This record gives sequence, C-alpha cells and structure tokens, in this order.
Amino acid sequence: MDLLDRAAALRALPPSCGPVRLVAVDGHAGSGKSTFATRLAAALDGAPVLHTDDLATHQEPFAWTERLAEQVIAPFSRGETAHYRPYDWHARVFGPPRPLPAAPVVLVEGVGTGRRALRPHLAALLWMEREPEASWVRGRHRDGPELSAFWDGWTVAETRHFAADPSRPFADALIRERQVGYEWLPGPAEAAAEDLILTDRDRPRPPY
Repeated sequence: MDLLDRAAALRALPPSCGPVRLVAVDGHAGSGKSTFATRLAAALDGAPVLHTDDLATHQEPFAWTERLAEQVIAPFSRGETAHYRPYDWHARVFGPPRPLPAAPVVLVEGVGTGRRALRPHLAALLWMEREPEASWVRGRHRDGPELSAFWDGWTVAETRHFAADPSRPFADALIRERQVGYEWLPGPAEAAAEDLILTDRDRPRPPY
C-alpha cells in the first residue's frame, strides 16, 4: 500500500469539521494505531495528530467526548486553531493548553475515536484490523509487567465500550499491518454503501 496515494485521497475528501478533514484512526489498544497514524501523518506532509490519551484520565478512560467537542471540534468548526489541555498521567492533572491547527487534514488517534458522537464530524474512519486478544497481548508486552493491573482493568472497559458504541461497523477502511507496510481494505461502511448503490441501480424503475 502506498501511503502517499492514500494521503492524496484523504486530502481530496470534502471538509468535515469547518475547513478540516478530520480522520479517525480507531482500533483495539495495542493494535498499532499510534505507529500507523505517525506514518500516515508523515505522508500527509506532517498533518497534526491528536492522541486521545491526552484527553482521557485515570478515572475517565473513555469519557473524553465532551472535552474533544469543546476544545477541538468547536474551534475547528469555526475555522480556528484548537487548544486542548493534555493530561499528565504521572501528575494526574491536565497541563497547559497545547495548540492544534485547523489543518486541511487532522488525524485523531485512539480507542473509540470512531464513536457515535464523533462520526458526524469525520471525513473518514480507519480501523486497525487486529483481533482484541492479539492487540492486548502486544500492548501488555510493550508496556511491561508494571502496568499489568492497568491492562486488566482496561480490557474490561474497552470491551464494554465497543459493546455499547462499536466503531468497526462504520469504518471506511480496514488497515491491516503486514511484515512490510500496511494493507488498506474496504471497510464495512464502504461495502454497505456499494451494496446500497447496486441495490438501488437494480431496483425496477417506475414507468415515468
């Protein structure tokens, strides 16, 4: 997969949040979202990347929708630079405001970025195609045994989140990591749209 070609296709999408094409990179924890987002951002000539880890907290790992709406979505919708306050996971407090420009394409990366409340503001939803258990094993190995208790709680919270508010069924593309690079596959949303077009085309037309 040539990320430069995919980046060009994302730039060609209509703006979804003011002048911004907001692109979500969702998937299970440990599925490779951050690495992929970094590489895609580079193909987009350094597009800004917002990590939802900067919006979540220990007490609210998934309840960051309001913060995202107020600090990012609202200013983007006005064509303004956003300012969000990244959470310090060691001090357990929010830090000083950090600017996020209303660039032509902005990536928002993290578990749950394809959630129901955010989808109306997205130009595209990309899903990292890796099974939850395989993702979690990878994440645990990355973070080490000192975060084992955190992962025990996280997997339960993540499972509950996606059961109540799934993202994958609405993905425009499934991103599968390969030995070298990535495979970009049509997502359930794209397949459903194609089926709808074919169904509509094949439907008998009224005689007028």
